[in-house]
Amino acid sequence: MPADAHIDGSYWMHGTPSPERPALADDLTADVVVIGGGIAGLCTAHELVRAGRQVVLLEADRIAAGVSGHTTGKLTALHGLTYARLRDAHGVLAATRYAMAQQEALDHVVGLCADIGIDADLERAPAFTYVTDEERSGEVRAEAAAALEAGLDATYVTDTDLPFPVAGAVRLDGQLLFHPRRFLLGLAEDLVARGGIVHEHTRVTSLRERAECALTTESGASVRARDVVIATNFPLSVHSSLLARLSVRRELVLAAPIATASAPRGMYLTPEDRTRSVRTAPYDEGHRLLIVTGEAHEPGTGHPGERLERLSGWARQAFPGFGATGPVFRWAAQDVRSVDHLPYVGHEHPDTQHVFVATGFGGWGMSNGVMAGRLLAAQVTGAPRPDWTELFDPRRRLPLREFPDVVRAQASVARHFLAGRRPRCTHMGCELGFNELEDTWECPCHGSRFAAADGRVLQGPATRPLEEAGPVRDGAGGVSGAADPRS
Repeated sequence: MPADAHIDGSYWMHGTPSPERPALADDLTADVVVIGGGIAGLCTAHELVRAGRQVVLLEADRIAAGVSGHTTGKLTALHGLTYARLRDAHGVLAATRYAMAQQEALDHVVGLCADIGIDADLERAPAFTYVTDEERSGEVRAEAAAALEAGLDATYVTDTDLPFPVAGAVRLDGQLLFHPRRFLLGLAEDLVARGGIVHEHTRVTSLRERAECALTTESGASVRARDVVIATNFPLSVHSSLLARLSVRRELVLAAPIATASAPRGMYLTPEDRTRSVRTAPYDEGHRLLIVTGEAHEPGTGHPGERLERLSGWARQAFPGFGATGPVFRWAAQDVRSVDHLPYVGHEHPDTQHVFVATGFGGWGMSNGVMAGRLLAAQVTGAPRPDWTELFDPRRRLPLREFPDVVRAQASVARHFLAGRRPRCTHMGCELGFNELEDTWECPCHGSRFAAADGRVLQGPATRPLEEAGPVRDGAGGVSGAADPRS
């Protein structure tokens, strides 16, 4: 393949096939149903099976192929400028518990790979949060102090192995790089070997909580269980109080081989330039794969093609050998953020007893997905709960300082809801935006994505395709057919 070739699709998905698992055809009963086959869902199901529960996992598409199959694959307790923010908003104890939860997640992954025998390309590497603007060096200096106060062995540095100077950076040694899909596929194999049941191509369309929870799927088959865990990135069913606290962000990813001698060994993140994230992965003899992420934006907004050009230009300028010796992989990743920058893991709302959620990872789904699996398994089984349980409780009260963010998020949703010249999302009726780069319709409110060719759901929380929403309007204001909303 020529060096300047492009491969549209996640590198993690490339060359890691997995066996097809059958769609749910008949009604089932179980102790627990887990909805979602990404890292949070698979880790939760695996922990529950190890605890002796009868578990059914339902995935709308393929396991380890959604958000978790399109991540950058960094396992670190250093999450941008999180610790200074947590300390200021929630106190030192909250920051300390957050750090403990993340570090324990890293250790748990290492232990699982050793116990099960998963070859996930685990590598220890330092993590950095850096800035190049001298005027922002105080932010990373404060983050280093807050992370250290939270119990992490963080330091403030001005030297890195990036090929350009930085004004300052937080450094945390001993973090992990890994192949997320290999890890998750290995986890799924062990889950099934222990008696767990996995059904792919099985989209849940409704959930009812009573003394026994009842789920209905797209095919009409149903599952009954005592407890249900919703681990679908953005929850397919969520209480309005939680819905108002979540927002969605999408980022672009480029990956290409560079010479091993010039490849940075650490993992890097900067809040500058609409975020830039850098890491490398094993590739071939003499090369490592450089993975660059950035250009954060709401789904369905802006011009992704222009964003991709900006990201590509930055990568080639910062790393002159980028894309010169092999193909460039191109894909996009999506994550859900909470207004107070903490995940929601636990009971979905104050009145529920048997429905749990895991969401709001804010771009740090690898460590938080593992954390969520351990926490939810403890809650479902009644095992002793970690010290950090309350920190992630979806029912927690927001600090007063976070309410303006809730208002801004809902104003954005209202703006997209009131607009009316394009197709509307089948989830809650927000106007969709067209992504010309990926040929998809996308919802900026809650992140649902639909194939432009036939309107099928590519990503929830929507469960119905566009064709079921009736006539839709194209970008020019005309009424279009359901089969191709742009015609």
